Amino acid sequence: MEKGAIQIYYGAGRGKSKAAFGDAVKAAGEGKSVIIIQFLKVKDEQLELFIERLEPEIKLFNFAKADCPYDQLDDEKRQEELMNLQNGYNYAKKVITTQECDMLILDEILGVVDEEVISFEDFKNLVDAKPDEMQIICTGRNLDERMRTIVDDISNIVLEK
Repeated sequence: MEKGAIQIYYGAGRGKSKAAFGDAVKAAGEGKSVIIIQFLKVKDEQLELFIERLEPEIKLFNFAKADCPYDQLDDEKRQEELMNLQNGYNYAKKVITTQECDMLILDEILGVVDEEVISFEDFKNLVDAKPDEMQIICTGRNLDERMRTIVDDISNIVLEK
C-alpha cells in the first residue's frame, strides 16, 4: 500500500483550504475516503450542503461554533470556543487512531497551534500517530518552524496582488 504523506499549505495568500479541498476531490475520485475537520472557520452553509452531496467519500466536520473569528471573541465566548476546538482535536485523534479514512484534512489547524489552543507537542503527537497509509493535509496562515522537521511537504501560498 502507498505511504501517505503529511502536507502543509500555509501563508498569507488565499487558497490554502481550496487547494486542500481539491486534493480531497482528487482522492475521492481515486476511490479513497476523506474526512475534513475545520477549525477556526465560520460556518459556511453553502459549502456544507455541497460537501453533503459528496458523502460518503468526503465528510466535513466543523468544530468552530462562534459567529466571528476566534481572535475577536470576548473571554467568555473564547473559553466556549476553546472547548469546541479541543473537541475537534480529539476527534482528529480518534480518526487517526481508528484509521477511519485514507486522507484527513485538518483545515486551519496551524491557527489552532498558533493561538495555543493546542501545543506544538499535541500537534506532533497527532501526526506521529498517523498510520503509514493515511495522508494528512494541514492548513493555516502561520507555520511553526518546528513543523518543518515532522512533515513531508510544505507549500507556502503567497498573495502577489
